Amino acid sequence: MNGPRLASWVTRLVAVAAACCAGVLAARAAGVQVPVPRVTIYPGQVIEQGMLEERDFRSSSAVGPAAASTSSLLVGRVARKTLLPGRPIAINAVRDPYVVTKGEAALVVFQSGTLRISGSGVALQSGVAGDVIAVRNVDSGRTIRGTVGADGAVHVGDP
Repeated sequence: MNGPRLASWVTRLVAVAAACCAGVLAARAAGVQVPVPRVTIYPGQVIEQGMLEERDFRSSSAVGPAAASTSSLLVGRVARKTLLPGRPIAINAVRDPYVVTKGEAALVVFQSGTLRISGSGVALQSGVAGDVIAVRNVDSGRTIRGTVGADGAVHVGDP
């Protein structure tokens, strides 16, 4: 090839490469980045930051409307089902960790005004803060229903 012809060929090659790079960058900019598992996460496992990585997807429709958009929505929560590496995680595939666990001892608190009575119970259901669960009173054997508090106690009576 002679000089002018070679220069023309190089110029076209550079133009094509620039166009390709611009297209890739535009596609990446139009895409979304969401957290996905780095490893298989099994039901009942607490999700930790090291288990997640960010992955680019071409569009939000490829991810799905119910997928978690940030890792802060997932870290510290518990998997409800098996989460596979590289796949977006649906919000309904995780839950908050149980504050009260079925079969374990639970503090039962009755409060009405300034009167406060506490006793021991056994949780008949697991629950997160705000859930209404059944608890068996250890002393009487009666089943009562109460609201799980953030403190781990089951509150019955006036709110």
